[in-house]
Amino acid sequence: MNVLNKNINNIFFIFALAHLIIWTLIPSLTNKNLPLDTIEALAWGSNLDWGFNKHPPMSAFFSEVFFNIFGSQDWAFYLLSQTFVVIAFYYIFKFSYEVLGNIKLSLISVLLLESIYFYNFTTPEFNVNICQLPFWSIVVFYSWKIYISKEIKIFDCFLIGFFAALGFLSKYLFIYLLFSICLLFIYLILIKKIKKFDFKYLVSLEVFFVLLVPHLIWLFNNDFATVVYGFKRTGLEDTGFLAHIKNPLIFILKQIGILIPFFFLLRLLLKKIKLKINLNDKKLLFLLFINFLPIILIFITSAILGSKIRTMWMTPFYLSFGVLFVYLFQSQINLKKIRSFLYCFLFLFFLSPVLYSYVSISQDDKRTDYPGKEMAAKVQIIWEQDFEKEIEFVTGDEWKAGNLSYHLKSRPRWEGNDNKEILNTSSKFICIDDICLGRY
Repeated sequence: MNVLNKNINNIFFIFALAHLIIWTLIPSLTNKNLPLDTIEALAWGSNLDWGFNKHPPMSAFFSEVFFNIFGSQDWAFYLLSQTFVVIAFYYIFKFSYEVLGNIKLSLISVLLLESIYFYNFTTPEFNVNICQLPFWSIVVFYSWKIYISKEIKIFDCFLIGFFAALGFLSKYLFIYLLFSICLLFIYLILIKKIKKFDFKYLVSLEVFFVLLVPHLIWLFNNDFATVVYGFKRTGLEDTGFLAHIKNPLIFILKQIGILIPFFFLLRLLLKKIKLKINLNDKKLLFLLFINFLPIILIFITSAILGSKIRTMWMTPFYLSFGVLFVYLFQSQINLKKIRSFLYCFLFLFFLSPVLYSYVSISQDDKRTDYPGKEMAAKVQIIWEQDFEKEIEFVTGDEWKAGNLSYHLKSRPRWEGNDNKEILNTSSKFICIDDICLGRY
C-alpha cells in the first residue's frame, strides 16, 4: 500500500509540474505583453498600499515580490500564476485523501479540475481571482481538520484566520466561502447540537480581523473605493425588475456550460449513475456546505440585488468539486475504465494550451499584443533628450502607465490617474498624451 501511495503521489507531482511548465511556457512564447490584470497588479505593486481603486492589496503584493526577484521578465509572472494554481491543487489533493481515504480517487478528484477552464485556459493572467486559489484550498483543508478533530489545535485555528485574511485581501468574494463555513459550524452547534462551541474558534476570528485592520483603515480613508468599484461591476445602477430574474438565470446557465466537460470526464468512470444522499453523513455535509452553499449564496445575491455575476468571479468556487462528486459516486466508479478517462483527460490537458496558443498567435488585437517594451523604449529616449536622471514616477491609467512602470529600466512608481497633485510638486516632468512621467 505504501508503494502504491508513493507511486500515486509521484503521478500527482508529475501532473502538477507538467501543468506548471506548460502554462508558464505557452504564454511566455506566444504573448508579446503581459495581460491587463497582471499589468494592473504590477502598477499597484510599484506603489504598494493597503488597497487600490479596484481591489484589495494581495495580488499587487505578490506581483511586486516576484518583480523584485525576477525583474521585468514576463515568464516570471506566468510562473507566479501557475505557482498559485499548483499550490491549490496540492491542498485539494491532501484534502481529498483525508475525505476519501483512497489515493487513486484523490488523484482523480484533482485531475477532474483540468476539465474546468478556470484552472487552465484563464490561468496565465495573474489577477485577484487566481490570487484567491491557494488560500481558498488551504482554508478548506484546515477547516476540515477542525471539523473532524475531537481536540481542536490552536495552530489550525490560527492558520485558518491567517489564510482567510489573505484570501479576503485578495478579493472580497472570498467572504462567501468563509460565511458558508461559519454557517456549517453554527448549524452543527445550534441546530444539530452534535458539536460544542470551543473558544479556540475565536482564534481564527481574532487573527482574521487583526490582519484586516490596516485595510479597513485604508477603506475609511479612501471612501470605500474598492467596495464602490465592486458594486459598479455588478451593474446595480441599471437594474430593473427583470434583472432579478434574468441575471440569476444567466448565472446558472453559464455555470452549467462551464461544468459540462467536468461531468463528461467524470461520467467516463461511472458504471451507472445512482445517487443516494444521506444528510447525516458527516463528510458529505461538509462537502455540500463548502461547494454548493457559496454558489447558492452568490445566486441569492444576484436574485435579491438583480446584480450581474461575472463568469471569472467564480474561479475558486469549483476547487473542491472533484472531491464532492468523486465522494458521491465512489461506489460506482469503475477503475477498469481508467484508461478511457486518462485518454480524455490527456486530450483536454493538451487541447487547452493548443487553443490558447492558436488564439494568441492568430489574433493580433489583444491586450497581450500591446507593444509595451517598444513604447517604453521610445519614452526612455524622449526623456533622456531632456533629463539625465532616472524617471521616478508615472501617472495615467493602469494599462498604459502600468506598462511604462513595468518596462522602463528605472521601474518608476505608478502614482494613479489623477496627476495634478504630483505634477504640482514635481521638479521635472514630461507628458505624452494622457501619460506623464517625472521626478519627485
